[in-house]
Amino acid sequence: MIALTLAEVAEAVGGRLVAADPTVRVTGPVEFDSRKVQPGSLFVAFPGERVDGHDYAATAVEAGAVVVLGTRQIDGVPMVLVDDALSAMGPLARAVVDRLPELTVVGLTGSSGKTGTKDLTAQLVARLGPTVAPPGSFNNELGHPYTVLKADEQTRFLVLEKSARGIGHIRYLTTVAPPRIAVVLNVGVAHLGEFGSVEGIATAKGELVEALPAAADGGVAVLNADDPRVRAMASRTSARVVLVGEAADAELRATEVTMDERGRPAFMLVTPEGSAPVRLGLTGRHQVGNALAAAAVARELGMPLADLAVALGELRLVSTRRMDVFDRTDEVTVIDDSYNANPASMSAALRALAEFGRGRRTVAVLGYMAELGEFEQQGHEEVGRLAADLGVDRLFVVGESAAPIHHGASAVRTWGGVSVLVTDQAEAVAAVGAELRPGDVVLVKGSRYRTWEVVDALRADAVTETGNGTEGVRA
Repeated sequence: MIALTLAEVAEAVGGRLVAADPTVRVTGPVEFDSRKVQPGSLFVAFPGERVDGHDYAATAVEAGAVVVLGTRQIDGVPMVLVDDALSAMGPLARAVVDRLPELTVVGLTGSSGKTGTKDLTAQLVARLGPTVAPPGSFNNELGHPYTVLKADEQTRFLVLEKSARGIGHIRYLTTVAPPRIAVVLNVGVAHLGEFGSVEGIATAKGELVEALPAAADGGVAVLNADDPRVRAMASRTSARVVLVGEAADAELRATEVTMDERGRPAFMLVTPEGSAPVRLGLTGRHQVGNALAAAAVARELGMPLADLAVALGELRLVSTRRMDVFDRTDEVTVIDDSYNANPASMSAALRALAEFGRGRRTVAVLGYMAELGEFEQQGHEEVGRLAADLGVDRLFVVGESAAPIHHGASAVRTWGGVSVLVTDQAEAVAAVGAELRPGDVVLVKGSRYRTWEVVDALRADAVTETGNGTEGVRA
C-alpha cells in the first residue's frame, strides 16, 4: 500500500481518530490477520461471532501496526473508529487507487473459470510491468479491497476477480477500483438459488462492462463470443468491444484445436496482426477460452503477437485445487478440481477427464454443488447423465445431497460404467482406494470442502505435480 497518514486514512473512511497521531504514516500492509502484521501496518479488526479482531488489536500494535481500524475503542491502542470496518475497506482502497494515476485496473467475472483466468491474465501482464492480483478467490467485499490495498507506486497493473451473490454486488466492487479493461467469461447457473434466474445472473455480470469508461477514454470490454448472453453485453457498454473465442467473428480466435495425451490443448491463435501456434501447459479444452481472454488483455496492454504466443505456452497453475494434475506412485493420475463446482465447471472437468483418459480407465469422484436453488436436482442429474454419456468407467458420488448425480448416471441405460453412492468422504476414500488400478485417471470435484478429504488422501502418494499455490487467512 502507498504511504498514508492516519489523518488521510480517517478522511478516506469517514472515521474518527482516537489515541492516534494524525501525522503518523501507514507504511506497511493492511492486514486483518494479526499474524501477518508488519511494522507500519494498518490492522483491521472485524467483529465476529467466534473470533473478534478487536481482541487482537493490542497484539497487532505490539507487532508493529501503527493503527487499528475498528468499531470500538481499545484502551491504549491508536484507532480509526468507524461504524462498519468491512464497509470502510472499500473507500480506503479507492483512496489508494485515486493516488495511482499510472495504474491500469483489469476486472474479470463469469459463472465459472474466474480464478483460473485471473491467474493466467496476471501471469501475462506481469511480463509488461509490476502486477498485483489476489490469491485464490479473493473476489468479494473483503478480498477485493484487500487486494487493491496491496498496490503501491510501482504497481502498473491490478488484475481483479469479481464475484456476486446478487444484483449490485459487482457494481459496488467497480466503485472500489474502477476498471479500464473488463473480461466476462460466461453466464451459467452457478448461484442460481441466490439470483433466481439465469437472466438475473447475466444482469449482475454485465454490471462490470457497464462500469467501463467509453472507448474514447480507453475502455475495453473483452467478451466471450461463444456465449450468447455474454456477447449480448456489447450493447450495455460504451467501451470498445473485443470478442474472443472460436466464433468466426471473434477478434482473437482459436482454430485447429487439438489435445495431447494429458488433455492439454494446442491451437492456432488468430489475431488482426497475424496468426501464431500456441501449445498450453494446462489441462482441459475449456482452457482455450480462458487463455484467449487473458491474451486479449495482454494484447490490449501492448504485448506483441510473437511474445504472446510464447507466453501463453509458459502459463502454469497458481491457485490450488483447480485442474491440478498429479501422478501417483501406483501410476494413477489425479485431476484435482475440487475447489468448487457448478454445472458448467463440472461439465468442463468431466470433458477434460474423458479427453485425458482416452485409452485409460476413467474414475470420477463428484460431490454436491451448492447454491443452485430450484435447479438443484436437475443440475445434479444432468451432471450424472453427462458422466455416463462421456463414458466414465467408475463414478463415486459423495453424500446424500449429491445423490441425484448417481441417479442421473444410473438412468442412462446405454452406459457401461458403474455408479456408487457413498455416505461421506471417509467412505469415499476407502471405496476409491479399493477400486483404483494402475493407469487409472481420477477426477475429484465438488463444491467447497465436499471432496477435499478425498483428493488429499489421493495426493498422499503423489510423485509429481503441475500446480502450486496456497490459500487461507484468519479473521
